[in-house]
Amino acid sequence: MTSFRGAIILLFITLTSFSTKSAAQENRNFTLEELIPGGNDYFRFIPRISASYQWYGNRLMVTENDTVWEVINPTGRNSKKMWLTFDDLSSDSLLGEQKVIRLAFQEEERDAAILTTSNGVATFNPKQKKIETFFNFPEKSDNQTLSPSGRHLAFTESNNLYLLDSEGKVSTVTDDCNNDIVNGQSVHRNEFGINSGIFWSPDGSMLAFYRMDQRMVSDYPLVDASSRVAEAKPEKYPMAGMSSHEVTLGIYNILEEKTIWLETGEPSDHYLTNVAWSPGGEALYIAHLNRGQDTMQLKRYNSVTGEKELTLFGETDSRYVEPENPPLFVRGRDDLFIWQSERSGYNHLYLYDTDGNLVKQLTDGNWEVTAITGFDEKGENLFFISNLPSPIDRHICSVNLKTGKITQHTTLPGTHSAQLSRSGRYLIDRHSAHNNPGRIDLLDIRTGKITQLHAAADPFTGYRMPSVEAGTLKAADGVTELWYRMVKPANFDATKQYPVVVYVYGGPHSQLVSNRWRYGSGGWETYMAQKGYIVFVMDNRGTAYRGTAFEQVTHRRLGVVESEDQLKGVEYLRSLPYVDGSRMGIHGWSYGGFMTINMLLRYPGLFRVGVAGGPVTDWKYYEVMYGERYMDTPEENPEGYSESSLLNKAGDLKSRLLIIHGDEDPTVVMQHTLQFLKESIQAGTHPDLFLYPGHGHNMIGHDRVHLHEHITRYIEDFIDRTTP
Repeated sequence: MTSFRGAIILLFITLTSFSTKSAAQENRNFTLEELIPGGNDYFRFIPRISASYQWYGNRLMVTENDTVWEVINPTGRNSKKMWLTFDDLSSDSLLGEQKVIRLAFQEEERDAAILTTSNGVATFNPKQKKIETFFNFPEKSDNQTLSPSGRHLAFTESNNLYLLDSEGKVSTVTDDCNNDIVNGQSVHRNEFGINSGIFWSPDGSMLAFYRMDQRMVSDYPLVDASSRVAEAKPEKYPMAGMSSHEVTLGIYNILEEKTIWLETGEPSDHYLTNVAWSPGGEALYIAHLNRGQDTMQLKRYNSVTGEKELTLFGETDSRYVEPENPPLFVRGRDDLFIWQSERSGYNHLYLYDTDGNLVKQLTDGNWEVTAITGFDEKGENLFFISNLPSPIDRHICSVNLKTGKITQHTTLPGTHSAQLSRSGRYLIDRHSAHNNPGRIDLLDIRTGKITQLHAAADPFTGYRMPSVEAGTLKAADGVTELWYRMVKPANFDATKQYPVVVYVYGGPHSQLVSNRWRYGSGGWETYMAQKGYIVFVMDNRGTAYRGTAFEQVTHRRLGVVESEDQLKGVEYLRSLPYVDGSRMGIHGWSYGGFMTINMLLRYPGLFRVGVAGGPVTDWKYYEVMYGERYMDTPEENPEGYSESSLLNKAGDLKSRLLIIHGDEDPTVVMQHTLQFLKESIQAGTHPDLFLYPGHGHNMIGHDRVHLHEHITRYIEDFIDRTTP
């Protein structure tokens, strides 16, 4: 669920500091202004790698401040030669007054780059060091997407799609007058890996785009209270079991100035995702997923007529199928592509031909492919990221498409990402680990030689920092290993007893414990530890990157298995001699908010205090795509919805509970909280409520500092109280 994933990114971002050694520093405490995004001093306290490396073909380029350098002989006694400055580019008359912010070389082209400016985008010829075209973003535009040829910019305004050419001419692609029909934007509430509604053909002559008809979807009544008279701002919100929107795709031919519509057929409330063009632009590939999300079919459409040409293959699962990655054509081939699938129980790579025949399964095992890096120049080897050999690590690997041989190229434990040179011989390896704040290496694939290019200094040098450790314990099934991290105060004394805060998320598509800097611990964890708390975080079954059996065990019963596993974590904590099991709190946001209340109600009295942010309280009030994937519809699964609902358990609240909600939350609508409060009143229990006016599912800006201050105050106020 993208919105929940967005919450994870915002809530679990790694927070660090930058300082020099001194006795004073060793004794000073951090403030929330330094540890929380939006804080006045936050950017002074994140790890910094001042250089940005990328490939220009096979040439290694580095940007430092506003200067781009070419690295000469990077594997030997490397030196730098100044290539250009952003000031040089900004002086180009095409840009007017706009400042160049970023230069990005195109991976597929040796002599093409993109310049991002303060309010526009430009194409740049690196060979001639010349700006070729510049597009100033129209004032009310959104979703700006440059064509591969660099000759057109697609953008949306309101709910319609437009084109801007290099001469400044604007063409109207769609002209729907009904605001409930949306063109060129993400659909299906950003599920199924969807993050765009615009798809350029490889040569830039055609533009595929989503069209979403929401006229049949209920208007959810959100209200903007910032004006003198509060204004209604309804959100189209399809709840589980109710009418969903209808989506199709159009293809606009620039030369002919006309649109054809793909004949995607019935039922109209199916999901269309994983959109990919064929290399020659003659066809469009789309994954069709049924409303029940247990059957997927990959189909090919003619880009000229819109007719379906072929159903290549299908996948079914008794629980759900979740396609998230489009077909990736093998470099230099128009008849072979890579498909990612969890059909074996783990996300792996499969080689298919364009007739739908499986050529071979390329990867296999009890581990997952988590990202694809790209092909070498000849298209013989595919590079990817995997969690082989540890679920909390990420390593750079490759597979030979002919032999099937898999090679792991990185050995240092941690989280690695890569950018491949055009030849495929060299990798820029960006990595961190629990004891490594960040490093960039150059990896020679042929020899295995590693050349360090840049490294971040330990940003906490000179500070008395909380310690962070990671480990495993058994899930409630007695078999499955679960990863946890524990943050302890800097002055930890094993002979004393400490209060504990359990930080929880626990939902699909999440992984909080990873082998990144300080095991991925966040700023609020650091803050609470310096206040004398132990902070505990664990990834229960139902979270990601451990295979379908691990994730799907929660199907139709959200909150049940997760809470049983989290209880095992609490039991482990209570077994430790330095943990005060009578002083425990719990906090989480979004799915973690649901889990916070869930734990308080399923195990009354286990925690003295909980803080739940943006919580789901009953899944029938949540959206179609996510809700029906994991719970089916309320009509299909009444027992599961009842079992997972927090509303009918409101009378079991024995602890202090603070619920926090943004009053304009379009993701977990405030109805969840209001219904829980209603049931609590009827049951005679007393949760507390705090609202953030004008905020959605996350608090952003400086209000985020206030949020964490409020959470901390509430926990401190009640963690030592023996009565609610």
